[in-house]
Amino acid sequence: PADANPFSPARTGKPMSFSNLWPMATRASSGPSGLALPLLPLIPASLLLLAPAAQAHHLMDLLHLQPTPLTGLLSGLAHPVLGPDHLVFLLALSLVGLGHRSAWMLALLLTGLAGSLLGLVVPGLPGAEVMVSATLMLEALVLLAQWPVGLLLPALGLHGYALSSAVLGWTQGPLVTYLVGLFLGEGLLLLLALTVLRRLAAPGGEGLRRLLGGVLIGCGAAWTWSALVP
Repeated sequence: PADANPFSPARTGKPMSFSNLWPMATRASSGPSGLALPLLPLIPASLLLLAPAAQAHHLMDLLHLQPTPLTGLLSGLAHPVLGPDHLVFLLALSLVGLGHRSAWMLALLLTGLAGSLLGLVVPGLPGAEVMVSATLMLEALVLLAQWPVGLLLPALGLHGYALSSAVLGWTQGPLVTYLVGLFLGEGLLLLLALTVLRRLAAPGGEGLRRLLGGVLIGCGAAWTWSALVP
């Protein structure tokens, strides 16, 4: 009997991978019931609208720790993971980094560190959290090749600026180790994400980029709204 699965290799003549599954699934779902598939990026955005604003949780507050060189280092390592907007931004950044040299990713990390130093010297930028959330929409447009990739440098600098607000008033020892931990934490997260993506059979594909771009726009819009409307 004929194979009833429209996505099987026998019907398509192509080996299965996510990059060719997404366009076929989109075509196969062109009927009224197929409207749900292109709207998938709106699901996480809707859920995030019900959540609090994307504010980075600080390890020191979560564990009720006092700033010391050791706790400063641990806080810096954990901060990129505990802040959801920063975590999503860094993970999506690895997709852009697939097409660039390691030196470009290092420049991004150094820009983020420079932003943190600027935040310690000139704190209190109005609307910083709102702009940080909006950088996810900027990143989506870069991922979709609508805007130049160089815009990610000031975007990550803005993230670094926002991450410095949690350590204002610390003494020099914990402050230095926090910045070192932050740089290492971001670098390790990017390296891990890039390693995983490069091991996948098909990490790219126009359909996948569009899907992830939609998710980023949804997250950025939801978190920006949450930051604007407490």
